[in-house]
Amino acid sequence: MIILMLCMHAPALLSQQTPEEGIFLHTVERGQTVYSISLMYGVDEEDIYRLNPSSREVIKAGEALRIPQHEHPGEEANDDEAYIYHTIEAGETLYGVSQQYGLLAEDLTDANRGLTPQTFAAGKTIRIPSMKIHSLPVTQTKTVVREMKYKIRRKETIYSICRQFNVTSEDLVAYNPQLKSGLKAGMELIIPVRTEETVTEMPRQKELDIAELISYRQKIEQVDVARIALLLPFHKPDAATPLDARVIEFYEGFLMAVDSMRNSGLSVELYVYNIGNDDATTVKALENIEIEQADMIIGGMTDEQIELIASFAEENEIKYIVPFSSRCERLTMENPCVFQVNTLPQNLYSYLAPRIRALFPQYRIILLNTGDRNVKTQFVNVLKADLNDSRIPFAEVAYQEKTFQADMLAAMSNTAPNLIIPCSGSLDALFKIKGTLRSIIETKPGYAITLFGHPEWQTYTKDCLEDFYALNACFYATSCMNATAPEAKQFTDKYRALYSKPLPTSSPKYAVLGFDMGMYFLTLVRTCGRNFDNCLQRHRYNSIQSGFRFERVSNWGGFINTNLYIVHFNKENHTIRREE
Repeated sequence: MIILMLCMHAPALLSQQTPEEGIFLHTVERGQTVYSISLMYGVDEEDIYRLNPSSREVIKAGEALRIPQHEHPGEEANDDEAYIYHTIEAGETLYGVSQQYGLLAEDLTDANRGLTPQTFAAGKTIRIPSMKIHSLPVTQTKTVVREMKYKIRRKETIYSICRQFNVTSEDLVAYNPQLKSGLKAGMELIIPVRTEETVTEMPRQKELDIAELISYRQKIEQVDVARIALLLPFHKPDAATPLDARVIEFYEGFLMAVDSMRNSGLSVELYVYNIGNDDATTVKALENIEIEQADMIIGGMTDEQIELIASFAEENEIKYIVPFSSRCERLTMENPCVFQVNTLPQNLYSYLAPRIRALFPQYRIILLNTGDRNVKTQFVNVLKADLNDSRIPFAEVAYQEKTFQADMLAAMSNTAPNLIIPCSGSLDALFKIKGTLRSIIETKPGYAITLFGHPEWQTYTKDCLEDFYALNACFYATSCMNATAPEAKQFTDKYRALYSKPLPTSSPKYAVLGFDMGMYFLTLVRTCGRNFDNCLQRHRYNSIQSGFRFERVSNWGGFINTNLYIVHFNKENHTIRREE
């Protein structure tokens, strides 16, 4: 009976493991959202929601999502960018997958520029291109040897047979070893007949190790001269007024980084172009031969400018750094040359949740819904899912003005420290809760509180600095400058001396962004040359404000900056500490 039941259920079990026709599986990685996954595969978000209903609320790293598949490449596909997607299974090789789709292994590495031995792994996805020209059958004229049987007649000799069939005596003996004992009438020989024929065949390939196929992309070449193209919208065409003062500040900071690197021994050739705010000026700038020979391009402001520069960079295999925009996610998903510096916080929540668990072990975690604007719904959903998966209990409290203190005391622990996380990042939310929380600390010494907040909090220090210290507060941010740090003071003083003006008080500070970006990428070029992709994981830079930790979004896409700081306010000595 047990065997019979297993046989009855076997088809159902198999269907759970094998995706349906027209569907492939995508394994969610940290930092991915349903939106970014839809861009990655060129499908609609609603199609993903339809196939994966629970993804409307939250997706988790390691989860397998069902994704609708495109048509098979090569079937009425004239577009070089027509792809389908293949989820790698355990035991598969690059050679095996290429044979499955009738391609060369090089076709797959060309279509997946980020492919490495580490990323060609079970559960990862690669894209399968339309038939490329070097994968098509090759037609050529070749000398073909065909074997013909021939029976020896009387009076024939080896010489006469060789003349008759245009073969050498050596070839005839090689095919017929019995001739060494002499030629006799009635003997049957094999005659190797050579003819010129037109032959059509697929290119032959041997099975190579994947590391060998992509080794040319991993080669590290140190350079003595870094060639950098800077394309910024300084002024409108035929106008002297700057488009944006922040662009000037960025440029000033970048020049400070160039000067610092030159002092350390690196020669830098900097080509600067004003691209205004229109496409025509950008196109004209890209016609300069210096840009085509650059190791790196930095710049672009509008979506149109960024798209033009990204296309140029991919065509010429030049690294392209997008310094300002956070709206270029589609380009980053499909262009292996793009480095997106400014990443939206919601794309980093899956990196943040385990950081919170690691930094605050044994804490009583309380999610506080203040009921006002700027609610971080996606952050809350990701954090709750992570805590549930890790079997870490947490409490949820809805703010009610009259009962707030009693509700908090009921949710808090007096034997373990409490981590209180407001679900909103607004200043109004902070003002609602900070007084009561300070009162609990002052009147209930048995309760330890740490208040955990959001990136906006770094702009509230003018109104809430003492509260942050009193509540042992901290917040997460993609960039943050501690003005009291020695390196920050040194930069501020040098900026004032060079440009005869104070560093702007706004946040983030674009001059510091320009300096940090220049130092980070120029050091990369000096150390690893223009192909510095494989140096990223071991390259660290102690930034003043803007940190960089780039990860490739897919085997065929570009890079996003996954850097996250946790900023702590220490109530014991009234200091601020930034932790990577």
